[in-house]
Amino acid sequence: MQTTVKYNDGGQIPHHVAIIMDGNGRWAKSKGKHRVFGHSQGANSLTIIVKHAILRRINTLSVFAFSSENWKRPASEVSSLLKLFSLSIKRELKELIENDIKIQFIGDLTKFPASLQKQMSQAMEKSKNNQGLNLNVAVNYGGRWDIVNACKLYMQDVLLHNKDINALDEAVFKDYLSLPCDVDLLIRTGGEYRVSNFLLYQSAYAEYYFTDVLWPDFNEADLDKAIAFYQKRERRFGMISEQIRGQDAN
Repeated sequence: MQTTVKYNDGGQIPHHVAIIMDGNGRWAKSKGKHRVFGHSQGANSLTIIVKHAILRRINTLSVFAFSSENWKRPASEVSSLLKLFSLSIKRELKELIENDIKIQFIGDLTKFPASLQKQMSQAMEKSKNNQGLNLNVAVNYGGRWDIVNACKLYMQDVLLHNKDINALDEAVFKDYLSLPCDVDLLIRTGGEYRVSNFLLYQSAYAEYYFTDVLWPDFNEADLDKAIAFYQKRERRFGMISEQIRGQDAN
């Protein structure tokens, strides 16, 4: 979905933007390259978008880097992706910290090699006090897993710490998810029109923006188009337009 509306610098900026970074393999194939080349270029695109997200005063950026279903891909591609994760952390961590970015890896990290788990843990520890952009990287992540895992964590507190099961409500439950904050704008590149099990609970009231642009080609102007799309949406959360306009007037 492409939009012709223009980004408004004085308009409402989404607090939390989530991106399904799709199209790396197809981008590489279109250029006669191996899929891994596309993933490498996709990592470069992420660096560009992170910098632009800071410029646009976005508070939280969450990206889908590796789903729990991606293990089904050819072993050679999975191996290359894991090496790319490791290389990206080594290459980007210093700059992320210098730019006051707090990085968090979400998902079932226990499935990764111990060395990569250590890298991710160190990156989170070194950046945990940063106050700038919150960058969440979803790896071995699935929205259904996230919800089931939150249920397990809450039940552990019920069984081990005598937490009252009747105290569970939406506000409490959020704190057991990988990310407690709601998504305002969810972007998917690559021309597909589905959310592929990404942040299902957190995206209940997200605005969805789909674009045919393949992720390695997604740039600052494309992010601005997505924000412009968001700025034109009326976010009612169950209310009617007249109520929203009344709130804005106050």
